Amino acid sequence: MIKLLVADHHPIVRKGLEHLFSASSDIKIVGSVDNGVSLLDFVKKNKVDIILTEADLPELNGLTVLRYLKSDFPDIKTIIFSGQPEEVYAVSAIKAGALGYVSKSVNIITINEAILKVHEGGIYLSNELTQALAFGKNIKKKGSFYKKLSTREIEVLKLLTLGRKNKEVAKELDINEKTVSTYKARLMRKLNVTNLIDLVNQAKLHEQEKS
Repeated sequence: MIKLLVADHHPIVRKGLEHLFSASSDIKIVGSVDNGVSLLDFVKKNKVDIILTEADLPELNGLTVLRYLKSDFPDIKTIIFSGQPEEVYAVSAIKAGALGYVSKSVNIITINEAILKVHEGGIYLSNELTQALAFGKNIKKKGSFYKKLSTREIEVLKLLTLGRKNKEVAKELDINEKTVSTYKARLMRKLNVTNLIDLVNQAKLHEQEKS
């Protein structure tokens, strides 16, 4: 029986998954949490095989959590379960340590397949993204906004768009404030803006255009 931990800040998502997996003979949900700190606390005290987690968790975001898990709990496998576009965030998530990326728009059969595949040692991505990566094709035009950014730059930008201050970003990513300032300057240069407001607005506008 696969021991699954669910992490999502929406109660309805957690309850829905608990209900869907309640009759499963292969997968058992051993816990559900609503933020990144609680996720790490849970795995310190309980046996978990796979974590199914949202990317935008409160307190510690999904990519930051992945770094901690990769370092301190390498035997636990993680799947990102997100409403964010796969073509934008999936590769960054895999680089950070995830072994799968599942859209919240998929059905329960697909979620089940992803968990089983990752548990057996595979990596789960959609067929579309897998083929694009395999054949070296460009991953949809709407992913190009983030294409020029590193995984860490995307992390910093996402936290800035959530209204985090430099000190809060530094704490969440476990870096110093000076490094955050360096990333901000790099982001503004790469995205051709001259101030933080324009940087955040451009990122938010891009998210709206995708939805």
